[in-house]
Amino acid sequence: MDLITQGIIGAAAAQCAAKPGRLRVSAFCGALAGLLPDLDVLIRWPSDPLLFLDYHRHFTHSLVFVPLGALIAAAIAAALVRWRTGEAETTRSLYLPCLLGIATHGLLDSCTSYGTHLLWPFSEARAAWHIIAIIDPLFSLTLLTGVVLATWRRWRSAARAAAVLALLYMGLCIHQQGRATTAHQALMAERGHTGERPEVKPAIGTNFLFRAFYTHEGQYHVDGIRVPWFGPPKIYPGGRAKAVDLEAYKDRYALDALRRSDIDRFNTFSNGYLIEDPRACGFLSDFRYSAVPSAVAPLWGINVLGTPTGEHLQFHRWETIDSEERSRFVEMLLGE
Repeated sequence: MDLITQGIIGAAAAQCAAKPGRLRVSAFCGALAGLLPDLDVLIRWPSDPLLFLDYHRHFTHSLVFVPLGALIAAAIAAALVRWRTGEAETTRSLYLPCLLGIATHGLLDSCTSYGTHLLWPFSEARAAWHIIAIIDPLFSLTLLTGVVLATWRRWRSAARAAAVLALLYMGLCIHQQGRATTAHQALMAERGHTGERPEVKPAIGTNFLFRAFYTHEGQYHVDGIRVPWFGPPKIYPGGRAKAVDLEAYKDRYALDALRRSDIDRFNTFSNGYLIEDPRACGFLSDFRYSAVPSAVAPLWGINVLGTPTGEHLQFHRWETIDSEERSRFVEMLLGE
């Protein structure tokens, strides 16, 4: 989930168990602890651009890290509170709100589609339940309203009500994802496709527009699926792209061992959904994500042929979305 929402939900969780006179300090501790796991983005190395992919949402997001992370957050919070207010807070007194705040982080990230090492070190599998978009304004604003009221008016019930509403909203998201999955299965059956490794992911900012894709006879097929809260699903037929035979690709370009290893790392991150990017020769890109749900236009990839021999592969983001893509996305949101 986005960084702001992680802080908000951490604050809300801490306030739900706080005494009325401790709502403000609990919100601060919960928000701080809720943000702490994302410090893993600092695990980088200039000569290895893919290192952050290996460690983002890794051990700091696992369930076993929660008690230790809460202790670290409580120690930092105690020092900051004493420095800012002069109040004699201790690590022990702030541990519970920090524990509640950080406990939400990995679970919430697992509800998105990016993938989280929730069960590390017992499993390297990435939990990605595809329930909610990485950015969902309705979910975030619901929690923010509760936190602000609880902090400003000292109404603990506001934080609790917001938490309940957020859980109900998550239930709606699960229902919507299920409807989109059913529509996707019907679409594959209509086409007579076996549909290997299908995935249905919510588009950014919504729980009624989804990117759905699968593999069939060596090709990836993608479609947009709109499932309004009231009314039947609507399919936006998308494109297709040839799956990459990685071993043949490596041999074709006589790649050195370092580049072969980096391709394997990126392939693991991409869950095996790599394509030769149609927009940039020499790039392998992650087919799973696109600004437009039905498009073959990945958001990121690696520059295989443009990286000098002996250097780690460069990671590239396509951050510019042109007016045509924006218009198409809005049209799909509105059901046009």
